[in-house]
Amino acid sequence: MVSTSPDPQQDRDGRAAAPPAGPARIEAHGIDHIPDSERRGRPRELFSVWAAANVNYLSLVIGGALVLMGLNLWQALAVIVVGNLFWLLTGLLAISGPAAGAPSEVITRAVYGVRGNRVNNAVTGWTISVCYFALNLAAAATAAFALVEKAGIALDTGVQAAVVVLIAAVTLTISVYGHALIVRLYLPITLALTAVFAVVAVYVAGEADLAYAPAVPLTGADLWATVLAGVTLIASGPLSYTTSADFSRYLPRTASPRAIVGWTACGAFLPSVVVCSLGALAATAVDMSDPQSALARMLPGWFEPAFLLALVLGTVAINALTAYSAGLALQAVGLRVRRTVSVLVDGAVAVALTLYALLVSDFLDTVSDVLQLTVVLLGPATAVYATDIVLRRNRYDGPALCDERPGSRFWYVGGFSPAGVFGLGAGVAVAALSVNTLYTGPIAAALDGVDVALPAGMVVAAAVYAGLMRRGGKQVAG
Repeated sequence: MVSTSPDPQQDRDGRAAAPPAGPARIEAHGIDHIPDSERRGRPRELFSVWAAANVNYLSLVIGGALVLMGLNLWQALAVIVVGNLFWLLTGLLAISGPAAGAPSEVITRAVYGVRGNRVNNAVTGWTISVCYFALNLAAAATAAFALVEKAGIALDTGVQAAVVVLIAAVTLTISVYGHALIVRLYLPITLALTAVFAVVAVYVAGEADLAYAPAVPLTGADLWATVLAGVTLIASGPLSYTTSADFSRYLPRTASPRAIVGWTACGAFLPSVVVCSLGALAATAVDMSDPQSALARMLPGWFEPAFLLALVLGTVAINALTAYSAGLALQAVGLRVRRTVSVLVDGAVAVALTLYALLVSDFLDTVSDVLQLTVVLLGPATAVYATDIVLRRNRYDGPALCDERPGSRFWYVGGFSPAGVFGLGAGVAVAALSVNTLYTGPIAAALDGVDVALPAGMVVAAAVYAGLMRRGGKQVAG
């Protein structure tokens, strides 16, 4: 049974947990349990949180990339819809937040054990999050550089570095203030971005070629390989949010799970489909290998600054969520610092990676390779987490999850859950053998280059985890 005790918990610094902060105050909670007395809000608030984060430059890039990969327009649009259906899994993971009163970084102790979860958070939770932060920051900086040049400022290395640091500073300020500010701020951000992209949609639709098809259409194995690669590319977005419970954990325990899934998934699915589709539509009329310059030619001069600002704002929104979760992951690894400090550490590392990444000559290929490779780990990790929620019927004991002592309920065997370790390991192994991105795995080679890493890794991970958990039914009950 889930404990409903209102006894005050302690955060990573040993301080008694404070009441939830308002948007003008820095959030006091880190990875500690949120008592029922401090729960607030409604599931519908999650819509704007996820909507604001999915109107961004990277979605335009990915949408255009599908056409560059050789798909015709309607194939690309179908891939966009299918790939974005993975946001349903993000919504499913979010229901564990109110059930446990804890973030995903703590809930997954039930999956991997206390020690095993530290490894999970170090890799899946922190390293990949920081890489995504850097990738999105580089995308935002690209748009900001164009604004700087329009202002007549020479874009030398020093100015570029200053722009990156400024964008990161705004992002980290939101992350440091935390959950209440995110919930309050993201509704007006969503409305502003919707207005800008509505204008973009009008101009893109006016020039798009709805009958577009490549000069040499893809067929057979080549078509399937490209379709699956495209779905993987799109799905990498939702799969990167194995931390969606971070943003739902303040909701009351009685909040409807269906509403949480629906508002989370719809908030992310709808804008992501629209923005990715705009990228694909634009690619039928202009060369999207350089998305920013290509789109600038389609938009009136007076509107371009507003468009560039919207790209930066959308990326700040998505990166604020990423930095927030990465900060919690760093605490869950075992670093005993305040959440504000862990967030700033994330930002410093991401800025360093971004400044390096901006020297990469082919940004589009880098994006594609990074996003497709991360699903080798993120697909199985998402599948195992989702399977655990189903097997436990979303019943989690939040205070017990916060107990890291040897012999505690989620200590399992030496601090590791065999079901979680072997389930994730099996899924990652199969996915790695099925990749056809930076290298061609033996399974992909046997399938004429078709990359089935995403479905194969997720199915195997879920099946192995479920099988081992059912054999050890005591774990499921715990």
